[in-house]
Amino acid sequence: MTRLVVKVGGAVAAESASRILGLREEGHEVVVVHGAGPQITQEMERRGIPVQFVAGRRRTTRAALDVVRESFVAVNSELCAELGDVAVPVFGDRAGLYAVPVPPLGWVGDPLPCRPKPILKIPVVVPLAVGPLNVNADDASAALALGLGARRLVFLTDVPGLLVDDELVGSIRAGDANRMLDSGVFDGGIVPKLRAAAIAAASGITAHIGATAVVA
Repeated sequence: MTRLVVKVGGAVAAESASRILGLREEGHEVVVVHGAGPQITQEMERRGIPVQFVAGRRRTTRAALDVVRESFVAVNSELCAELGDVAVPVFGDRAGLYAVPVPPLGWVGDPLPCRPKPILKIPVVVPLAVGPLNVNADDASAALALGLGARRLVFLTDVPGLLVDDELVGSIRAGDANRMLDSGVFDGGIVPKLRAAAIAAASGITAHIGATAVVA
């Protein structure tokens, strides 16, 4: 049985259930980590809370953290409902997900590799760390993949893959990805995805962002 970590973007959470169930039916052990980016941004704007990102990661004030948790709860409930009885919600801050605080970003943390207690069903993980701290879901998925010794890390997202000069890249080595990230080739939400994928790939975990494979 191959262990997979699947990161589901908030924009595609509701429609990802069939893909996740398909992976389970193929005989894989699946752990899901989800985001809630669009939902968080929409609610913060509704409440008049400033929305700021630094290198693709959300600056999180105490007021924003409340919105983050509420949005995560809503997305988690919806995704678990779509997955059915095989899913179980897991809140990272209650399950022992630890992170190193990143004060310039507010109530945010860099996740540490972790290995939650085994669950026979599909764990659907909310990327909050003990504190609580808001953890970017891409970063959390890589930390879990490392801690669990996963074979693959799969990003289900609303983009087809990694685009360079408007061309879809079939595969990229982790070292090349890091060099391009450091030189500022990319911006926006692809930055934490590609960084997380490169971290996983450098440890021997094949990562896929859409149709793009990130390899060692």
